[in-house]
Amino acid sequence: MSELDALQTTLEGEHAAVYVFAVLGARTSQSASPELYAALRDAYQAHRVRRDGLVSEIAQLGAAPVAAATAYDVPAGIETTDGIARAALSLESACATTYASLVANTVGGRRARAVEALTNAAVRELAFRGTPEIFPGASEYADR
Repeated sequence: MSELDALQTTLEGEHAAVYVFAVLGARTSQSASPELYAALRDAYQAHRVRRDGLVSEIAQLGAAPVAAATAYDVPAGIETTDGIARAALSLESACATTYASLVANTVGGRRARAVEALTNAAVRELAFRGTPEIFPGASEYADR
């Protein structure tokens, strides 16, 4: 996979993350679940920044950044705060996996930014009741 392909794939993931985190945030009460609401708001903002950075980086390479879809699948079971937290954890875990792939397919400064994004995603997983992993984003090492 080329660096450009890896960047485009990561951008696709960020488009989805921004959309779904917005939906999850809209289903959360700031007064009833302030910690979950804050974690969702922070994740939404972080993914918007990552998305916008990827759009810029891809455009600087002379390529057209992949466009966002009209809509994305919203996870089932988001009627409760537990369900919302599970959906957010799953989404953040998927983002970590995407960034792990970007790390594997880039070099230099791009790889450094991908490692930073992977680390940020792994830390955000903890806000959604995730558990620390030795190699976040690499499910084949999850049991170690």
